[in-house]
Amino acid sequence: MEEVLSKINDLAVQKFGAEYAETRAQKINKTMLTLKEGRVEAAKQGIESGVALRVLVNGGWGFASVGSLNTETLMSAVSDACRIAKTASIRLKNRIKLAKAKTVEDNVQVKPRKNTAEIQMEEKIKTALAVNRATLEYDKRVKSCTIDYLDLTGTSYFVNSNGTRIKQDKLYVWSRITATAACNGVFTFSREEIGSAAGYEIFDENSPEAIGEKVAKRAIEQLTAKPPKGGKFPVVLGPNVVGVFVHEAFGHLAEADLALSGGVLAENLGKKIGSDMVTFYDDGTIDGAFGSFKYDDEGIPAQKTLLIKDGVVTGLMHNRETAQKFNAEPTGNARAEDFRVEPIIRMRNTYMAPRDHTFEELLEDIHSGYYFKSFRGGQANLDGTFQVGIQEAYEIVNGEIGKPVRNASISGNTLETLFKVDAVGKDFELWPGRCGKGQTAFVCDGGPHIRVKEVIVGGSA
Repeated sequence: MEEVLSKINDLAVQKFGAEYAETRAQKINKTMLTLKEGRVEAAKQGIESGVALRVLVNGGWGFASVGSLNTETLMSAVSDACRIAKTASIRLKNRIKLAKAKTVEDNVQVKPRKNTAEIQMEEKIKTALAVNRATLEYDKRVKSCTIDYLDLTGTSYFVNSNGTRIKQDKLYVWSRITATAACNGVFTFSREEIGSAAGYEIFDENSPEAIGEKVAKRAIEQLTAKPPKGGKFPVVLGPNVVGVFVHEAFGHLAEADLALSGGVLAENLGKKIGSDMVTFYDDGTIDGAFGSFKYDDEGIPAQKTLLIKDGVVTGLMHNRETAQKFNAEPTGNARAEDFRVEPIIRMRNTYMAPRDHTFEELLEDIHSGYYFKSFRGGQANLDGTFQVGIQEAYEIVNGEIGKPVRNASISGNTLETLFKVDAVGKDFELWPGRCGKGQTAFVCDGGPHIRVKEVIVGGSA
């Protein structure tokens, strides 16, 4: 395979005048399942294979992808990509340049205890049914349960005209479980995601029964909860909420392409934007984490990237193109969902670093506030404003956890909120998920419990 891809790159350079060429190929086994109330609504299994070609001609990018390894088809795709690049270069004010990258030759193998490719579809359905049964049987007030399951196993290849050749095994297992509960006109929602880049053994570490009971219990507990009072309050955020805040409210702002598109961090590099308690990383090297890999889709090794240190912005996430613009090093954040699309800058495992407070110490100074344990969803804007919905929350009264609340949210400005972080826990958790940015990427986010002196809480008047 590597030889074929190398010849395609040579053709782009030697015949069509490309100053740089890269090819990506994949052969991936994919399983997708959806179950609702114990019924299999979708079950798909197959192989996705194809080749992506990207070239730089006269300082402009050209891209083409094909679902075939046929020589004539690949030669035609090279011609198309180079033609597109030449056309694009005419419209450019500034020619695209790439930061230097070391030449790499490597064969990355993944050896899970339980390879999903060797697990029969019937076994995967059986596991999903066990989760469904545990969810619905927990309490008669649980009215619905939906389970989505996805696994990917296979091999990807990356070859460029500079001599880099990488063969890399891929393995991802992911599932999302959602449940609703209802009683006396009150409806609640609960969601849980699990994911791993290790193997199907994730269901040994998280049994189907335990997963189902956890989702159901959360939905049931919220039935007796009341909406929070709206206004500004001190809050303690759990690792799950901290993670989505780091990802949505800060992480996207720290992606260099969005920073160049008007994000607030471009003008804040080297400046203090948070309290001394705030240190953020994006790390692609955490063993088994959902956002980990050895090389990105530009052949750059994954690394641990420091984004904020003690409240000061220290760096951004880069591909080779933005690294050149910022006079920085590529950080290994170029990722493509598959061969059909170009790589763009994406997060990996993004988190807040722990400090030294216990959970009890975070609570003890709060007379009246909230503990937000897990999130429902979140979004942020380039100007730094954000909103995060909360699915599991509790009052804090005189330093103690009180009654549950439901339908809460937090909002504000990222930079203002980071200055209000005044205590950070010593615990740490990462949570798997899927991030959309025109393409889907597997990621993790998380951190410790933290305390924020004041944040806008959405609720009743």
